[in-house]
Amino acid sequence: ELFEETSIRSIKVLKKLDKCLEYELPINLLGIIWKGEFRGQKQKWFITRFTGNENEININTEHPEFIEWKWIEMDKIPNIIVDFKKNVYKKILVELKKFLN
Repeated sequence: ELFEETSIRSIKVLKKLDKCLEYELPINLLGIIWKGEFRGQKQKWFITRFTGNENEININTEHPEFIEWKWIEMDKIPNIIVDFKKNVYKKILVELKKFLN
């Protein structure tokens, strides 16, 4: 998934999060996103370290999902994510902080 969306191959997996995280699409996106086949996603998350060079990052993939990328402080992540995914990213942030401490 990471490679498919960003072209990144150079990572080291540091930890697999114990629980899958889920979100549901808001009503206004049901039937529009994913050809109407799904109501949300259940995802397995990993804490990784990027070991490559920034020129490896390419979001202009066959089926682009992003319009831009940038490095940000981890505490700012929930502030930039779409509303219906905020709770997932808040949970990831908690796990990341536990891992770093």
